[in-house]
Amino acid sequence: MTMMLNLEVYTSLVLCFLPALFLFVLVKFKGLLFSSSSKNPNKFPRSYPFIGSIFAIYANRERGIQWTSDLALASPSKTVVIHRPVFRQIVVTANPANVRHILRTHFHNYEKGDFFNVVIRDLLGDGIFNTDGEKWKFQRQVASHEFNTKSLRKFIEQVVDSELSDRLIPILSAAAANNTVLDLQDILQRFTFDNVCKIAFGYDPAYLSPSLPNEKFAQAFEDAVRISSQRFQSFHPLVWKIKRYLNVGSEKDLRIAVNQVRDFAKNVMKEKKKELEENASLNSVDLLSRFLSSGHSEENFVTDIVISFILAGRDTTSAALVWFFWLVSRHEHVETQILNEITDKSESKMYDEVKEMVYTHAAISESMRLYPPVPVDGKQAVDDDILPDGTVVKRGTRVNYHPFAMGRSEEIWGKDWPEFRPERWLKEDRVTGGRQFVAKDAYEYPVFQAGPRICLGKEMAVLQMKSIASGVLRRFKVVPVMENNKDPVFISYLTSKMKGGFPVRIEERKI
Repeated sequence: MTMMLNLEVYTSLVLCFLPALFLFVLVKFKGLLFSSSSKNPNKFPRSYPFIGSIFAIYANRERGIQWTSDLALASPSKTVVIHRPVFRQIVVTANPANVRHILRTHFHNYEKGDFFNVVIRDLLGDGIFNTDGEKWKFQRQVASHEFNTKSLRKFIEQVVDSELSDRLIPILSAAAANNTVLDLQDILQRFTFDNVCKIAFGYDPAYLSPSLPNEKFAQAFEDAVRISSQRFQSFHPLVWKIKRYLNVGSEKDLRIAVNQVRDFAKNVMKEKKKELEENASLNSVDLLSRFLSSGHSEENFVTDIVISFILAGRDTTSAALVWFFWLVSRHEHVETQILNEITDKSESKMYDEVKEMVYTHAAISESMRLYPPVPVDGKQAVDDDILPDGTVVKRGTRVNYHPFAMGRSEEIWGKDWPEFRPERWLKEDRVTGGRQFVAKDAYEYPVFQAGPRICLGKEMAVLQMKSIASGVLRRFKVVPVMENNKDPVFISYLTSKMKGGFPVRIEERKI
């Protein structure tokens, strides 16, 4: 037993020193090793014994989403196999037939899997986005009751409307009056965080209050998501596992951040439990109440659920809105069309108004095509398989489908795919003479996933985004303030971000 433990420790130490050896080779033989680097992204990376394509992976570490997108789209099958160190492979696909195969027809063979579960477990635990089987089914079944028409109307007309009128609009008005620069990415994250806490937990953190409080939880959540996602890029999982065991470097920072996040989530849960004990009539009025009343109220499990829904409700929606406002600011004709639609619907109640805003819906869908909130998502093969394009998948292999690449596929979107053109989502309604929104096939546009794990909150997210777009653009013009007028940089930590934030000036519209 002792010999086995010693062997494991020695192996781990060797793996820890391999990155240092890699860096030495990198410096010494840079010119030779990077003949297929990011300078020529359409060349497939060289793979070497044991270390795989680590040199190309390292060369593109700052643009991994863009690099893997280039590789997948350059392949005739729109699928590429990337060789990681120590004989590990990742299949990356932008092929709709493969996506349908993975997410629907062979759903049973593609799970989140052990790899993803272990990497994200410290943060998400057994939450809905990190589990398979019965735990996933139970959480999905309970959560599904919160996404009916009655709940959606309540969410838009009470939660979103009050957050807009009482918090977001006054903050934007003050910024316009004082000609100050705001980080709109931060503002939108605050907005969506308040919203998800209100609708899912019946709790108002007031994170978007006028003082824009510097909450420890928010920074801890950012750090936890960022460091957890960086584990995927590690030379080998044993590297970060040893750092975690020794409690050093980024893993020490992650432990501190996760503890703060979990403390916040536990306090939310305990407050809700107290409310339910004091007033039984509160049962099932929000998502957290439903879970606590379901008979599965074990503290760590419910904490995992709280954290998962914060991630879903805060990060994905705010990410989509950031890129939407940036794209609209660069396309005046799109902004004009949205303003015309807002004016036409201005007499309706908010829920009815946003439901009917087809052009705004098209513009939001188009922005998510180019900048999806989750640019890459992955599964793990339970058994050996062959994808529809002929790619062989061995048991345990990670298979990533790539919404970012699919949004740039000429085969799916045509030669004008680089254009931001909401009209591609619309068709004329022959009965009314107006325009009608036409959704894309979910396996060609898997921004909300597809199949049995399709996003439960899809309609809620779209309605929320349309409400914010309407509420903001009706009164303000958003003007980006980018250094040297450079385009923002797209990065991803589980969900997409605009690197360095989204600095903007706000201008009041003349009504």
